[in-house]
Amino acid sequence: MKKFTAAQALSYLLLLVAAVMVLYPVVYSLFMSVMSQAEASAYPPSLFPHTFHLANMQEVFHIVPIAVFIGNTFLVSAIVMVGQLLTSSLAAYAFAKMEFKGKGLMFSLFVATMMVPWEVTMIPNYLTVRGLDWLDTYQGLTLPFLATAFGTFMLRQFFLQIPKELFEAAKMDGCGHFRYFLLHMLPLSRPALGTLAVYSFLNMYNSYLWPLLITNSKPMRTIQIGISMLEFQETTSWNLVFAGITLAILPSLILLIFGLKQLVRGMAAGALKG
Repeated sequence: MKKFTAAQALSYLLLLVAAVMVLYPVVYSLFMSVMSQAEASAYPPSLFPHTFHLANMQEVFHIVPIAVFIGNTFLVSAIVMVGQLLTSSLAAYAFAKMEFKGKGLMFSLFVATMMVPWEVTMIPNYLTVRGLDWLDTYQGLTLPFLATAFGTFMLRQFFLQIPKELFEAAKMDGCGHFRYFLLHMLPLSRPALGTLAVYSFLNMYNSYLWPLLITNSKPMRTIQIGISMLEFQETTSWNLVFAGITLAILPSLILLIFGLKQLVRGMAAGALKG
């Protein structure tokens, strides 16, 4: 039987503490979502629920159209995910496998945009969307996010690991760049594409500021804004707020559980070559 050393035991203990610290906010949200209003507002707060009010979930649906909000968020996140996969994979292939003048400089400038905070580009993006009369539309919600420098950088690093000899062999069979990209490069890059898909979907699913800025009507709101509608100026029922939060995080948690394997494989594969 393998014996644990003191260093191993300490490392496991630290990992356990870190895991509890990371998971506790999620678990506490689940606990709060089933508490009664009096228990959720009590001071000092209860760490564990003494009652189970599953009707809180049902009441959230009566207060705000949360199903519409979740549907909007899924649609917007899916459009952004597909757009980023398309634009990033094409750009990454050009930077990784094609030769053209000024490629190094263009890629450096491209990557440098990752250093620009999103808040700096928010006003120009807003003015552009307003000029196109796309406020309170799905186009306005998705257009500024259809391309990402991070996704291009990550896929390029993965594409560089695929041997050049594979393209040379395909070229001898009459395969051009576009056909090679579709039939060979994309199937071989499924871990990296899966990673980018999960990352872009969750990133857009949790977006708050941009949807708040350009949407005005309830039918166009997303789930992150819908949760804030559960708070009122006079009083706030925290059990209902956390019930809304639980309903909001459940789809992303399910996606993360099913996509975690691809996410880890993609990150590990992308880290093999700089």
